[in-house]
Amino acid sequence: MKHVHSGKVRDLYETPDGLLLMVASDRISAFDHVLEPDIPDKGAILTQLSLWWFEQLADLVPNHVVGKGPDLRSVLCRRLTMVPVECVARGYLTGSGLIDYRRTGMVSGVVLPEGLEDGSRLPEPIFTPSTKAPVGQHDEPMTYRQVVQEVGSDVAEQLQESTLAVYRRGAERALERGIILADTKIELGWDADGVLTLGDEVLTPDSSRFWPKDTWSPGRSQESFDKQFVRDWLTSPASGWDRANDAPPPRLPGEIVERTRERYGEAYQRLTGTTFTG
Repeated sequence: MKHVHSGKVRDLYETPDGLLLMVASDRISAFDHVLEPDIPDKGAILTQLSLWWFEQLADLVPNHVVGKGPDLRSVLCRRLTMVPVECVARGYLTGSGLIDYRRTGMVSGVVLPEGLEDGSRLPEPIFTPSTKAPVGQHDEPMTYRQVVQEVGSDVAEQLQESTLAVYRRGAERALERGIILADTKIELGWDADGVLTLGDEVLTPDSSRFWPKDTWSPGRSQESFDKQFVRDWLTSPASGWDRANDAPPPRLPGEIVERTRERYGEAYQRLTGTTFTG
């Protein structure tokens, strides 16, 4: 197979019949850096969880999956022409959305009520798109009007509707299993017939924030089943890393690697109802 592209955590290959083999590595990234060492089984867990979610969402939006790959970390898929917008939905306030809210009272141009805290549930899920920045640069928030300027009003409406539909279905399914889906990022593109299609991964601990329902409490950082655990360690005094300078992040300690692997595995088990076996 022909190597097509390598991202921070995924590698793409073209098969002889023109399909793509998408391989999820065990690499983990945070703050636009690929960290060391890898997280064991991470790629396989993300791929298998995405395949489960694609089935749960099939009646809402088409997806790019053609079939399973030769191992647990890979999937065969159709080529898509990706839209030039990061499609994000939020049902709770945290992360970069919280930073924007504290500064402006808005997230991606959406005005929110006063008095919200870290972890607050929003009155309703909102579409908070961002730019797709080149590797090494930061995505920037976009307003809905800016999305319209970028792709046109019809496409912007489709992006918003599809993103919120995926979020709502994901939040509903997750809550049934004791997990809050705080936010999620999805990738959408056009297939060969011009149909808007869901690609890449979906509703995984890498693309979403998952919180235990029974410990959720606004006003503080939430426990999580996602890579927020790694972000929290990197920004803590324990890591000794200054995010503001140009130095690369330190290696993850063995304990952080092990506990991150446990969180990914627990997210898979809680959401699918089955234990991951590599």
